[in-house]
Amino acid sequence: MPASSIRPPPRAFHVMTKPIGPLCNLDCKYCFYLEKEKLFPSNENFKMTDEVLETYVRQYIEQQDVPEIHFAWQGGEPTLLGVDFFRKVVALQKKYANGKSIANAFQTNGTLLDDEWAIFLKENDFLVGLSIDGPAKLHDAYRVDKKGGATYERVIHGLNILKKHQVEFNTLTVVSRVNSRKPLEVYRFLRGIGSGFIQFIPLVERLADSEATKLGLDLATPPRADEEGKKRMPVTDWSVEPKPYGEFLCTIFDEWVKRDVGRTFVQIFDVTLGNTMGQGGGLCVFSETCGSALAMEHNGDVYSCDHYVYPQYKLGNILNHTLGEMAGSDAQRQFGLDKATTLPAYCRSCEVRHLCHGECPKHRFIRTPNGDPGLNYLCAAYKRFFTHSAPAMRQMGQLLQQGRPAAEIMSRQS
Repeated sequence: MPASSIRPPPRAFHVMTKPIGPLCNLDCKYCFYLEKEKLFPSNENFKMTDEVLETYVRQYIEQQDVPEIHFAWQGGEPTLLGVDFFRKVVALQKKYANGKSIANAFQTNGTLLDDEWAIFLKENDFLVGLSIDGPAKLHDAYRVDKKGGATYERVIHGLNILKKHQVEFNTLTVVSRVNSRKPLEVYRFLRGIGSGFIQFIPLVERLADSEATKLGLDLATPPRADEEGKKRMPVTDWSVEPKPYGEFLCTIFDEWVKRDVGRTFVQIFDVTLGNTMGQGGGLCVFSETCGSALAMEHNGDVYSCDHYVYPQYKLGNILNHTLGEMAGSDAQRQFGLDKATTLPAYCRSCEVRHLCHGECPKHRFIRTPNGDPGLNYLCAAYKRFFTHSAPAMRQMGQLLQQGRPAAEIMSRQS
């Protein structure tokens, strides 16, 4: 990385860490990350080395000028590394904390959790994100093991172990073409299993473009601002469709706002409320710019974003450059600014732009009604949801500004 491309490190940044790379014990049909294994040599050892781990923990703590440091461990499936790897993580965090508070988030499919894992996670205050897509018939539609078998029962077994040991958890639900048609069934199931914080991730993937084909991948690389005139690849048949996704969000919101405000937290609802109040929602996809959420692979390679783990978005390696250098580089700064500067005119004049900001650039591969490139595939879904929820969002914002709980809105619903 040339010295001229290095800026002072940002005060804070986030790294999604993949200590086992793309390796997983499951074979979810829709997973965009499993095929990233093809980007590494065939003899690659995907377990993060002690050198990379210690360098990462030390730098991540030292180079952020904030009192609390948030680590995020994902995969692949991080439980494949075993509990002892994360005991080492905690020991290194204590070694380099230097008075800062440390928090850990751990994303898992839950199938390998046992009592030893749960005791460790509880003792060390890990927040566990559990991937589950709804009740059995919806979850098992795509979330299968290496033999194509169902995984729901194993996930629920893992969830029950977390509950047994009182491990704090939230849920991450991928919204696909299948479960998007059953919004209340999905939401009531998640609420019923005790998820107090729910994340919905819309599934949008395209078939391989020419760049992906060169890399031996089956799914398209993210679109670029200069893609006008290029062949636009179709979405996969498991990707959620815009209209059903909009109805999915609206239907769940209508039930939530009548009975669950202040009891069940749904990420997109919280973020929308924050943006409605002009306070920001804290989620990169709905922020005006991005670039402060990087991804690091098992070997120390650092990329601009979890969805941009491709050679052209590699910022460097932690053994050769510091995290601060990479997070503050011209390349990363431009990556973040591009989210705003490449927004088409149609979006700039949209009445819900302040809530959406064009969502993730990864999804900007359709054309506007005027024929300009760069419109988000999910535009119709978000416009529907943001418009539908706006009156209630404004009411909740007013309640909060008056020092009253947003939950009071439930008494105003017919």
